[in-house]
Amino acid sequence: MLQTAVKLKIIAISMLIAASLAYAVYSSDWFQKKYLYPFPYQGIVYKYALEYNIDPFLVAGVIRAESKFIPQARSPRGALGLMQIMPDTAKWIAAQTDQNDFSMEQLTDPEINIRFGTWYLSSLQEEFGNNEILILAAYNGGRGNVQQWMQQNAWPENFDQIERIPFEETREYVTRVLHNKRRYQELYGR
Repeated sequence: MLQTAVKLKIIAISMLIAASLAYAVYSSDWFQKKYLYPFPYQGIVYKYALEYNIDPFLVAGVIRAESKFIPQARSPRGALGLMQIMPDTAKWIAAQTDQNDFSMEQLTDPEINIRFGTWYLSSLQEEFGNNEILILAAYNGGRGNVQQWMQQNAWPENFDQIERIPFEETREYVTRVLHNKRRYQELYGR
């Protein structure tokens, strides 16, 4: 009986040590960067974030939420690439940025997709006065919808109540991207 109690104590202590080690590894910056919040295409993100005056960690947060950094990602609705840009939006961005030789296949090119997506975030930033909640809501739910919500609900430019966004998918998207942004700042902003 005594031997069984000792064996159970040893097993319990071993399990506690293993769980502690697993948690330490999981929460380490190395593990977080390698498996949960990798930052491929970092140079491209910084290049266009600087060019278009957008927080690079916001861009990284969008990419992680949209495609998990998979350049060939394609949504059921037809959005393409790292930043999941819709074809009509891509054509509009190409026209706005004087890229006359643009083709849809280029949206799977990380350089072009990040440039277009970052430019688009910048245009939303200008329209919605640097309010990241409204910018992200417009990126996900459409700028026209956000303008309509602002008018109908008398949202100020400093709107900060994510829970009031009418579309559940957009509420969850904004929350997820802002969480991603914070994690990228914590892991890569030092």
